[in-house]
Amino acid sequence: MRAPIGDFDDAAPATERLDLLADPVAAALRGAVSAAELVHVDSDPEVADTAVFCARYGEDLLERSANCVVVAGKRGGDVTLAACVVLSTTRVDVNGAVRRHLGVRKASFARAETATAETGMEYGGITPIGLPEGWPVLVDARVADAPHLVVGSGRRRGKLIVPGKALAGLPGAVVLDGLGT
Repeated sequence: MRAPIGDFDDAAPATERLDLLADPVAAALRGAVSAAELVHVDSDPEVADTAVFCARYGEDLLERSANCVVVAGKRGGDVTLAACVVLSTTRVDVNGAVRRHLGVRKASFARAETATAETGMEYGGITPIGLPEGWPVLVDARVADAPHLVVGSGRRRGKLIVPGKALAGLPGAVVLDGLGT
């Protein structure tokens, strides 16, 4: 199978690689109609970080990759966890767009231990696919408009290639202009 972007020797439909995905990601893909659009590429866990991955597999992928980060919004004693998906060439506007959208007094990146425990995914591989039910998934408009993007697979090993419209259509997804700055 040829990946829709990038030049990977080992690309296959993600539904054929469920054993290589984090459990919540595999569960989300089982039986999902849009799962047929997702491609899995296997990779060394040592190159999971976006910049390192792109240096290995093609610098042009940097502009066609997206990062998913978990944020914690606090208001009083309540904490809201959310995922933010932005192009890898941008940064999440945590103190502006995220804070306003969540209606919280303070927002910050969630601690790694919290992000992995709550998502069931590995740090450095967190993806918006298969997040806990009820989580807000904030998607930058440029991500939603992208034909295909490289994102995490839930594990440090491997990546998913996903249409932007599929990310915008995830449960709990809200498309925001200016989420990535």
